[in-house]
Order: sequence, then C-alpha cells, then structure tokens
Amino acid sequence: MDGLVQSVAGDSRFFLRAGPFPLSAIAETVGLELAGLPMDRVFAGVAPLQTAGADEISFLTNRKYLDVLSETRAGAVILEPALVAQVPAGVLAIASARPTTVWAQVARLFHPLELVTPGIHPTAVVDPTAQIAPEAEIGPYCVIGARVEIGPRCRIGPLVSIADGVIVGSDTRIGSHASISHSLIGDRVFIFPGVRIGQEGFGFDPMPTARGFTTVPQLGRVIIEDDVEIGANSMIDRGSAQDTVIGAGSRLDNAVQIAHNVRLGRCCVIVAQAGISGSTTLGDYVTLAGQAGVAGHLHIGQGARVGAQAGVMADVAPRASVVGSPAEPVKEFFRQVAFLRRMMRREEAAKN
Repeated sequence: MDGLVQSVAGDSRFFLRAGPFPLSAIAETVGLELAGLPMDRVFAGVAPLQTAGADEISFLTNRKYLDVLSETRAGAVILEPALVAQVPAGVLAIASARPTTVWAQVARLFHPLELVTPGIHPTAVVDPTAQIAPEAEIGPYCVIGARVEIGPRCRIGPLVSIADGVIVGSDTRIGSHASISHSLIGDRVFIFPGVRIGQEGFGFDPMPTARGFTTVPQLGRVIIEDDVEIGANSMIDRGSAQDTVIGAGSRLDNAVQIAHNVRLGRCCVIVAQAGISGSTTLGDYVTLAGQAGVAGHLHIGQGARVGAQAGVMADVAPRASVVGSPAEPVKEFFRQVAFLRRMMRREEAAKN
C-alpha cells in the first residue's frame, strides 16, 4: 500500500524513463555552460525538492518554498541566479533566468514522450482513400474517413474518429475518444482525450417558426495551427461561413468552449471552463483565466488578460487587465470594492 500513496515523480508504470545522464549531457540539452560544476557527475532522474535524492535534479520557481530548499537532499536544483546563495552545501545550483523552461527540458530528457509505434491496428477502420504516413501510428478501434491525410510520426490513440477530408500534420498526437471533422490540423499539435473539433456551431435564426428554430448551415472549417495544445474534453466548433482559427503555440486547458468563427492569435492561453462566443477575435498572447466568459463579436487586444470568472461584454484594449462581471479594468474594479467596504463599515458603525 505504501507504494501506492507515496509521491513519485515519473512512475515507471506510466512514464518512460531514460538515463542516467552526466551533467555534461544535461547542460547540452538545456543550452547552459554550467561553468565550475562537475560535468562528469551522473544523475538518474528528477524529483521535487521534498523527495529528491543525491542522484536526482529538482527545481525551485517560487520563493515561498525556500524553507523546503534549505532542507532538500537533491543532488542539484534548477533555480534563478538570485537564489543561488540559498542552495544548501553539497547541492549543485543550476542557475537560469528561465528555470521553468530548463526544468521542462531536463524532465523531458529523463522522461521522453511515449514512442510512436508505426502501423495501423487491425481493429481500426480506415477508408481506402485515406493517406496515412508509414511512420504514423493508428490505435485500436479508430475510424479514419475518406480522403483523410495523416502525417509522419503522428500518434492517433484508441477509439478516435477522424471524419472525411481532415488533414493532420506531422508529429501530432490525438488522445483517445477524440472526434475531429471539418478541420486542418498543423504540426506538433497535442489533442487530449475527449476533445471535439469541427462540430456544428450554435447557429440558428433566433426568431422561431411554428416548427421551432431554423438551423443556419455551418459551412466553415477549423484551422489548428502548429504547436497548439488542446486539453481534455474541450470543444471547438467549425465556422459558419468563415473559419474558426486557433493560432500557433496557443494552449487550451481542459473543458474549454470555442464557438464558431472565433479566431485566436498566436500563443493565447485559455484556462479551464472558459468560453468564447461566436465571431470574437483574440489578439496574440491573450490570457483568459478559468471560467471567464466572452460575448460574441468582440475584439480582445494583444496581450490582454481576463481574470477568473470575468464576464466580457465589450472590447478589451491591448495589454489591458480586466476582472469582474461585467468585466472592467482591475484598478477600477478594486476601487469599487474598496468603496463598498467603506460604506458597509460606516453603516455598521452607525448601527452601533
């Protein structure tokens, strides 16, 4: 039972393991010189500060855990240059201005992605007109439609449905139970389990007839650019007449809803349970925090940040930060909160 409850980074039952590696190989991987450190010292893996041993590398990105750093038994710690003096004696300091990036590279060195096993599983149903690169892997019980194109080194998980005409670029991975239609997908895209891409958008004439609402045909596509990640159970509707576009490098968390004709710029971050209504455009590097909601036909400017549970009902200027519902600039929001608190204190004081 102890083996089930103890915290383990990179449990070999679930993650590939590589190594051990000398510090010289680690330095080459992350592009650091690490002058003065013993480059022949060998490390077997990575682990958090609390559990790392002398042959493991750990990391620190939050000063709140300096007390944990002082007691760590890790062999080396990745951290900012300003924190090097806090590293205990006997622990190597791997200093970087971007410790999270370096940690990610080191962790991937010791725990590489699961290998692609080229070939088509015998239970998969593949239309004879589909073009599947010989280096791609098609998992059990997949359904691949007519004229589908799947690029080299793709990994299509079990029970995935890819409808007619979809194009999937190279090195893309699609998790189990995902369904994709009406889409063009770029290179190095990660689509996690349960994702739905390309279904009809929520388009209908709002004036009902005697038989109900009239559905408006959804004739657009979904364009997923390179290096995008789409979290589990997220949904991206195809466009009505234009395309729905997810810009290169963007990250969508789990349970995100993207409506028809939405266009995301490069490197946008959409956090869990956020929803974007139809025909809204986000500039590059926009962040929507968890459960944020954005109304339709709006423009969110480049670099803008929308707080958790915010309700955006008007355009947001570039690099603005907004919170609340209806969303408004952070300073204005908290000025109002402070005013209301003062009024409540005065009212309570008057009663006493």
